[in-house]
Amino acid sequence: MVRRTFLLAAAASALCAVPAIAQSPVYKSSAHDYRLVTVADGLVQPWSMAFLPGGDMLVTERPGRLRIVRAGKLLPTPVTGVPEVVYRGQGGLLDVVAHPNFATNKLIYLSFSKPTGGGAATTAVVRGRFENNALVDAKEIFVADTKGAPGHFGSRIAFDKSGMMFITVGERQAPPSGDLEKHPAQDLSNHHGKVIRLFDDGRVPPDNPFVGKAGAKPEIWSYGHRNPQGLAIHPTTGDVWATEHGPQGGDELNLVQKGLNYGWPVVGFGVNYGPGVAIHAGTMKAGMENAKNVWVPSIATSSLMIYTGDKFPAWKGSFFVGGLAGQRIVRLTYDGKVFNVEDNLVRNQGRIRDVRQGPDGFIYFSIDDQQQKPSAVMRMEPVARR
Repeated sequence: MVRRTFLLAAAASALCAVPAIAQSPVYKSSAHDYRLVTVADGLVQPWSMAFLPGGDMLVTERPGRLRIVRAGKLLPTPVTGVPEVVYRGQGGLLDVVAHPNFATNKLIYLSFSKPTGGGAATTAVVRGRFENNALVDAKEIFVADTKGAPGHFGSRIAFDKSGMMFITVGERQAPPSGDLEKHPAQDLSNHHGKVIRLFDDGRVPPDNPFVGKAGAKPEIWSYGHRNPQGLAIHPTTGDVWATEHGPQGGDELNLVQKGLNYGWPVVGFGVNYGPGVAIHAGTMKAGMENAKNVWVPSIATSSLMIYTGDKFPAWKGSFFVGGLAGQRIVRLTYDGKVFNVEDNLVRNQGRIRDVRQGPDGFIYFSIDDQQQKPSAVMRMEPVARR
């Protein structure tokens, strides 16, 4: 416990190496005032961030680079040993997550769009040891059985308190047409539109809901998802939560539970892009789970974080959701039954791709520029109200 406390203190100290700029604008919210501080600039489509106990921050760039922010500076040389990715459409190097016991085993996990031939790709996860600015002994531990357009890879990774690993896989833009009950996201024989649950080395837990079911993939935890790009484990209850990027309208926040069907594309609130033609026969159906919160119009939900820090005490327990098209971070509170939107934060700073809580208690976020212009990782710092 003493060592863990020391490492977290070191991490917080390193992250604070970039000073707050006194003249930075002050933004107001319902409970806290805050300013924005640039942590690292010059990144190309940063997708995810991970904080390491020694103080480093790892940042994935979608073109296929894993970068290090150390002592407040972005190192010029990317991490070596990163797998080849398909950087096309929405593909590339995506999530990065440290093993819960990183301090002793040095393991990190990367999700990415894995080449499958002919320019095609699928969602995959590797794990390897982070040593001397390199990823060593990297090994694929999950490769999704999907095919389709170069988009909707899902790709978020999260560990629960027991060390189980959850991975989201998008529906890969399989068209929502024809017999919707037979859509790939409704079919247990593939990984389209699924949440996956595995041991930390990629083995299938024997208590997964479809283990032993004929024709079903044993890795599946839940199904009927569209493109879940946010994933978080509740720090108190252990519940699995996911944000799901909807079509034109209909982003969702879902409580992801064992063996349940979340309805895509049979039910939902969105419509087809462009003409706005209806996709679904309705918004709910027996045997399919209802979303806990829905955004209509869509903000293009991208990430999810549940705040536990002490820098913003009035926000403790709040859910934070990043928005791409919405260019915002939404703060929601939950009373166990209903979500309430409390704040729309960080408006018009750019497309918010990832939102994370740092070991220092500040809130970090990455900005994804669609035109591949250099963008930044930033953080929110509280400002005393006057």
